[in-house]
Amino acid sequence: MFISCCFGLWYSFKIYDGLNHTILIKTKMINLSNENLIGPPKLTRFERARIVGARALQVSLGAPILAPLPEAVIDPIDIAIIELREKVLPMTIRRTLPDGNYQDIPLVDLLQTRILH
Repeated sequence: MFISCCFGLWYSFKIYDGLNHTILIKTKMINLSNENLIGPPKLTRFERARIVGARALQVSLGAPILAPLPEAVIDPIDIAIIELREKVLPMTIRRTLPDGNYQDIPLVDLLQTRILH
């Protein structure tokens, strides 16, 4: 196994030499530092829509609600938006580059870097 570290990236290569074949397993990861190396420092509108949709599906299937809600709120989409606004969702965003590199970023980190107008 060969591991190379540089600038917060690590690569793992494993080569198995069998009878007449060679298997190459390659793993790439960029999640060694706390800074966002891929994409904007805030949650994009597409990521927000995906998170709200996924959480609304979970709530509609009976997942426990993580934030205190007003009694009038019963729509799963509204519940998901309130939970996102309250920053209580334990989700991670995976941002991927075309070459296969990716970075896992906790949702809380993307919600903290909010641009104030």
